[in-house]
Formats: sequence, structure tokens, C-alpha cells
Amino acid sequence: MLRTTIPCGEAMAELGAFDAIIDVRSPSEFALDHVPGAISCPVLDDDERARIGTLHKVDSAFAAKRRGAALVARNIARHLEEQFADKPRQWRPLVYCWRGGQRSGALVHVLSAIGWPARQLEGGYRAFRRHVVAELETLPQRYRMRIVCGPTGSGKSRLLRHLAKCGAQVLDLEEIAQHRGSVLGALPLPQPSQKQFETRLWSSLRCFDPRRVVFAESESRKVGQLRLPDALIAHMRAAQCVQLQLPPAARVRLLRDEYAHFEADGDGLMRQLDCLVALHGHERVEAWKRLAADHRWDEMVRRLLEEHYDPAYHRSINRNFLRAAAATEVTLEAESEADFARAAAALAAD
Repeated sequence: MLRTTIPCGEAMAELGAFDAIIDVRSPSEFALDHVPGAISCPVLDDDERARIGTLHKVDSAFAAKRRGAALVARNIARHLEEQFADKPRQWRPLVYCWRGGQRSGALVHVLSAIGWPARQLEGGYRAFRRHVVAELETLPQRYRMRIVCGPTGSGKSRLLRHLAKCGAQVLDLEEIAQHRGSVLGALPLPQPSQKQFETRLWSSLRCFDPRRVVFAESESRKVGQLRLPDALIAHMRAAQCVQLQLPPAARVRLLRDEYAHFEADGDGLMRQLDCLVALHGHERVEAWKRLAADHRWDEMVRRLLEEHYDPAYHRSINRNFLRAAAATEVTLEAESEADFARAAAALAAD
């Protein structure tokens, strides 16, 4: 008889062998974080879960279970008729809830009774979360990393994108974090939660080949509001470096291209510039704001680079990245995609 539960470590090792990963927690729990590739099929939605919790407090555990069972049965029936209606006999799903208890157990019981070889994740999401945290302490050391350094606007993220197109292994931290890393690095999309960020890091790291180099960008300990795991940042800071160089005018053009959303959202830009008052004072920040208000974008970007970003970069790079002074230099003449493609191809082949 097929065992219906599976330990977390075993499940994660064969995650790709499941035909579906089903998260039966409420939509808000799913949104905060979930196993990579999981689909949301709640057996209790947020409102239902809150009502059952209240019933448990004001009435009794028996009353809560009786009402909860009816809701769970109704929701499972709906998933069978909608989400799972076309699944073949050998469909093999992995099912989990918060701690591998009644919510996932109920769905696995029904799926198994139908004849599908469903498995319940032992310990649920809580066990998965512990697994991710533990793995992030050891995974980075498996890989030889090369860190792309360079001042703001030198095109580090653009180079990483072209390295990925060349087939190189790339850990794009800013893409995973949905943030460019600086005080003006916010993107139109919201950042993920810290837990979801760490899950995405784990998902990327576990797929790399230890025999090949992994490229990443020099980052501080935080990317926007998200903190890098200590083991990862320590490994990055001890890694071999590549120093990217781009002429000043090309840096301005590149930044205007990649931060075009700020030119379209003047109020948002002003709010972000206000964050620099503590470092530079009102007079300098107001000067930058006037340039933006007058749409003198090239001059504003150039002054931000000269007066804020470049001094900050030069203060921090050699202090934080131990091998930055011995970095291999990569010099580009322009910010064109073709220039970056050639530089990436040469690095990938090195």
C-alpha cells in the first residue's frame, strides 16, 4: 500500500517528480510564501478560516470541527469538479497545508480514495520553511562565484541578463527581490515578502551546477527592504570579482533607460529623493529636485552619480568585497545591447 505522507527532505529532493504541488492553505497564507510551483487550492478561504477560529474560541472545538468539515468538504468537491476534473489516473500531486495536519490530510484522503497516488507533505509549509532556512546556510558554499562590480549605471544588471542569455549561471538578486538595490531602486512592482524572497533564492541556488561558475552582482546586505542570508553575502564578498567600466555619458543614458518610470512619476521621484536629505542636506536635494522638475534629466542623473552614488560606491566596494582590488576589468564603450552581449560572451567563455 502506498504511503500517503512524505518527509520534507525527500519531497524537496524529488520536487520535479510530482505532477502538481497543491497548497490548501488560505489565499493570504499562499500569497505570503509557498513552495515553488505550487497552485492555490484552499480548503478554507481567509474568511472561512477566521469564522472557524472564532467558533472554536466562543463555542467549542467540536462545533468548530463540525462546521469546518462541512466547509472543507464543499471546497474539496469544488476543486474536484474544476481544478482536478481532467487529471489522469496516474496524476501524482503533493499536497501541503501549514503543518501537515487536517487541511492537507482531508484532501489527500479524498484524492487517495479516488485512486490518485497523492502524497501529503509531512510537517507542511512549516517544515518546508525550516528546510529552506537550513539549506540557505550551506547552499552558497557549493558554488564558485564571480561578482560583477561597478558603480551605479555601469550596467551590472544588463550584463547579468546577457550572461544568462549566453547560458551562464546567473543569480540575479535584484530580479528576485524586484528592486534595483539603491534608494532610488524601487520598481513599479512590489517586493516579495522576506520569506518568499528566501524561497526564490533557495529555488535558484539549488538548481545550479557546482562544476560551473555562478555570476552575481555586488550587493549590500539589503536589496530594498529584503535582507540577504548571512551565508550568501559572506560567500559573495570573498569571491572573485569583475569590474565593469562604462563612460559617464553612457551611464547616464543607461540609467535614464532603466529608470524611465521615475521620469513618468515625478511625485514618486521627489519622495525618494527626500530619503537622501539626511545624507546630503536640504540644499543639495532641493537642487536635484529642481533639475527633475525642469526635466533636465541628463544633468540630474549626472549630478546624482557624481555627488551621491559614486562616492558611496568607492567608499564601500573595497571594504566589503575582499577581492575587488584585484578584479578583472571589463570596459565597454557604449551601453548598447550589442556591446553587453559581446562582453557577456567573452566572460561566459572565460
